[in-house]
Amino acid sequence: MLPAPEILVPAISSGNKWRRPFAVETEAPPSDHELMLAVRDGDLDRLGELFERHHGPLFGYLTKLTGNRSAAEDISQIVFQRMLKYRHTYRDEGKFTSWMYHLARRCATDHYRKATSAPIAVDPSDLAAHADEARSADESASRRDDHALLQRALSRLDRDEREVLLLSRLQELSFAEVAQILECSVGAARVRAHRALRALRDHYFKMQKEPLT
Repeated sequence: MLPAPEILVPAISSGNKWRRPFAVETEAPPSDHELMLAVRDGDLDRLGELFERHHGPLFGYLTKLTGNRSAAEDISQIVFQRMLKYRHTYRDEGKFTSWMYHLARRCATDHYRKATSAPIAVDPSDLAAHADEARSADESASRRDDHALLQRALSRLDRDEREVLLLSRLQELSFAEVAQILECSVGAARVRAHRALRALRDHYFKMQKEPLT
């Protein structure tokens, strides 16, 4: 953090022309939680600040979850509309990001009900570190092959498996937050994430052995 700016005032003594008697204290920006409490209490304009902070990460998460950028943008808008509509349900002790992704999950579920065959378009580089264990001498070509294979492996995961990986690995939420979003215990969230990662690896290595078509 940059130091607070100082104000120079004329010196009282004749020794120095200027002195630095005090520094101006800059006010820290409000937290997400404080902004959402303000929205809940009727200051609806503060939702715009939350939108500026979180629209990008939320859009990225929904794009990977749905595999459709247009649908992800629509769902993102719906999430913030629901924040406004259900603002009175936000709790004093709540964590904003957990609440936001909980709403996003429900909005995405509504989307899946309307389009159960949405394609998968997860950027394989985001999860490559968890499944990419095979490199050839040609590093560049191998990386492209591995990423393409990983994308195919990801497409074989069911939505619940993909969802828990996105939340815990890509969005880097704690398992306590993931558990709150998925409405399960922390232990269950850990188990689901472990199983999803194992399924991803199983698909990946199995597909490595499949003949090219």
